[in-house]
Amino acid sequence: MIELVFVACLSASPEICERRSLLFVDISLVSCAMAAQPELVRWTETHPGWQVRRWTCRVATGEREI
Repeated sequence: MIELVFVACLSASPEICERRSLLFVDISLVSCAMAAQPELVRWTETHPGWQVRRWTCRVATGEREI
């Protein structure tokens, strides 16, 4: 399983940030990296008021640090 881990911050209060992740099954790290930006755009469209600051793809381990 591959995890797209990202940090999202409130647009109105950019110092307030949260770590989030999306899980993918049966894709590679390269595929995750290629699909990340469109997935993050979809996420921001459904979470108005949040901005993605940074992201990475990794093998899912249950850890939340990036």
